[in-house]
Amino acid sequence: MKRLIVLLLLLVVTAPLEAQRRRRRDRDRVEDSLGNVEYGHEFTFVRLQYTPAFGPSWNPGWRHDYPYAERNFAKIVEAVSYVEPYLGGSNILRLDDPELFKYPLAYLSEPGYWTMNEAEADGLRNYLLKGGFLIVDDFGEWDWQNFELQMSRALPELRPMRMDMRHAIFNSFFDIRDIEFPYSYRGVAEFWGYFEDNDTKKRLIAIVNYKTDIGEFWEFSDTGFVPIDLTNEAYKLGVNYLMYAMLH
Repeated sequence: MKRLIVLLLLLVVTAPLEAQRRRRRDRDRVEDSLGNVEYGHEFTFVRLQYTPAFGPSWNPGWRHDYPYAERNFAKIVEAVSYVEPYLGGSNILRLDDPELFKYPLAYLSEPGYWTMNEAEADGLRNYLLKGGFLIVDDFGEWDWQNFELQMSRALPELRPMRMDMRHAIFNSFFDIRDIEFPYSYRGVAEFWGYFEDNDTKKRLIAIVNYKTDIGEFWEFSDTGFVPIDLTNEAYKLGVNYLMYAMLH
């Protein structure tokens, strides 16, 4: 009897969330057909598309939390800064698309599934070394091996380096004093960086959100499913990343 009660409670709690996710997936399929916007806005969020090594074809890892994460994030950017972001979502680009070089920041989700061909590896290398900035998000544990393998194909001379609060990115706009950012099913966040010449005093070209998923906090920030204090911290990180990317 107790087991039955527990199962019923789980259904009550999880059913609305899963229903909402299904509705969002259905709407996403329609919105995917709208295409990218023309370059011209002061800031347009760019989400990187890739061919996944495996995983569900109906919801590949690269598009997790799309388009609500970037829409909500853009509203926060508009509210707290003088940046004028595109509020409709994001442009979806592949790493070998020359359009990528028009945008200072790109976002990569679920790198445990990430694959690149040679043209895409060259595109990532050129993008980062010529001034682009990469956010890697939504992964943990076993995903790291594939992530590091793919990055080494583009930047074999660089290695990921563990970051702490002393780096300028954590106070580029908001003064973030605690980066032990919790996430329920991935543990406590770790932040890693790729730096020019492996020198932490030089430009940070990619930040890696390991064991966390700030995009999911953005996505569900307006639903009440996650605590406000955690979504606030996720937004602070995102705004700081953007400001650092635009100023460096």
